[in-house]
Amino acid sequence: MDESKKTKILIIEDDRFIAKMYQTKLSLEGYDVDVAENGQIGVEKIKSFQPDLVLLDIIMPEMDGFGVLEVIRDDAAINSTPVIIMSNLAQEDHLKRAKALGAKDYIVKSQYTPLDVVKKIQEVLAR
Repeated sequence: MDESKKTKILIIEDDRFIAKMYQTKLSLEGYDVDVAENGQIGVEKIKSFQPDLVLLDIIMPEMDGFGVLEVIRDDAAINSTPVIIMSNLAQEDHLKRAKALGAKDYIVKSQYTPLDVVKKIQEVLAR
């Protein structure tokens, strides 16, 4: 596959084990994957890496996922980047807030396998 044509995915996740697991799975599925370990680095990487989609955790150091969503929404250069929230938090208010800030979908980590996440990414990218 032509490297420049690969779909680029940025994982913003502070749990190194989870980030590595998804990075490995998505790379095996043919995606060009980068990882940011906190929201602040994530925002910088969205601008430099220019991903086709972002997988975003909510609870992180430096800047949480909601803060990242606010920055994305308010920056015309990156606000069309689709974001899927991937969190352990299943509270309805988190889901509503994420959607209000522009998240395309919301995944509760414990309820999805890596393959389910790949399918969700494919659905969101096809929209």
